[in-house]
Formats: sequence, C-alpha cells, structure tokens
Amino acid sequence: MSFVSEIGVAESEEQERARLAQAPEGTTSHYLSTLPITITGWPQDLLVRLPWDPPHTGRSYSVVVVPITFLADPLPVGVDKEPRPGKLNSGSWGCAVVASDHPRYPVGGHRILVGADEIARGTSLSIENLRPSY
Repeated sequence: MSFVSEIGVAESEEQERARLAQAPEGTTSHYLSTLPITITGWPQDLLVRLPWDPPHTGRSYSVVVVPITFLADPLPVGVDKEPRPGKLNSGSWGCAVVASDHPRYPVGGHRILVGADEIARGTSLSIENLRPSY
C-alpha cells in the first residue's frame, strides 16, 4: 500500500479494483479490474506496452506507447475539489504510438488517449525490447 493510500488521500489498489469491477462486463474498466498494477510511478516518457489481450480485444495486439501529456479528469459540475479518497489512477495520457501491430493504431506520428488506469496495468519496456529479432 502506498503512503497516499495509507493516509486516505488516494484509494488503495484493492479499492480501485472494486471500483473498476463495478463497470459492466465487456468494458475496458471491468477488464482492467482483473489485472494487477505493474507501473506504480509517473509513466511520462516511458515505453509502455498496453494490456490489449482477449477478452479486452478480439485477439492479442502489441501496442507500445510513450505517455507524453497528462490530462486530469474533470470534476463534476458544482464540485470544487476531488472527494477523498481520490481515484488511484485517474485521468488520461496523450500518448505517441511507437510500435504496433494493431491496424487502427499505426506507428508514425499517431497519437491516442489512454486512461491512466490502463497505463498503470501495462508493461514498462526498454528500447532493447523493441528490436526485431532476426
């Protein structure tokens, strides 16, 4: 458990899983509730392979992104500050696609928006992991 979870500022991983699991089956949020958090630090500028495997997608895809710009979730109208505990992995990341075998997300300047909860469940890679094997 992280320090911010211990003092009640942010939800714990278990609380986040329970919140995500409340989403309807077949949704990204429900799928993410079944996966552990693997990236606990700030992911900006990391190489991250997204968890795009069945049942989330029709077949396994390898999509690697670099999170560049963080976008905070907007607060509901009339609410001045986030209720406590806050969401553990809230917000989204504007990401550049740097490797992909998914036909809708090609490499070459393509940008996508990825939820922070999905980034947190991705796999952090090094540049050596992207080299093709010959």
